[in-house]
Amino acid sequence: MHEMSIALGVVNIADKAFQEAKAQRIDSITLEIGQLAGIQLESLYFVWPAAVEGTVLQGAERIIEEREGRALCLECEREFTLQHHFDACPHCNGYFKKIIAGKELNVKSLAFTLAEEAAPAPSKTR
Repeated sequence: MHEMSIALGVVNIADKAFQEAKAQRIDSITLEIGQLAGIQLESLYFVWPAAVEGTVLQGAERIIEEREGRALCLECEREFTLQHHFDACPHCNGYFKKIIAGKELNVKSLAFTLAEEAAPAPSKTR
């Protein structure tokens, strides 16, 4: 199950961004995952709690935006939706295609609560 290593990779990305932002906490993370990326979403949901426990993502809302697979047929030059890499073009039944969308695996966004900086002490004037 490679979904655990994917989840741990996401934790590493979030941790790096968290440190760079000098944030207090991460409120939410949005992942963009294509249907053709080879990721079992059920497995990712299953391993997520263990992967984020004790990390900057513990308690953060997880949002997953799933992207459909799209291809360009190299025989009839028409664009079409596909569920699997091996799907034929629905227009000409050709199998030669260029996949143009659906293989994404991105951390699309992170929402932070920034640490409040200490306010300077009021100056004393006489």
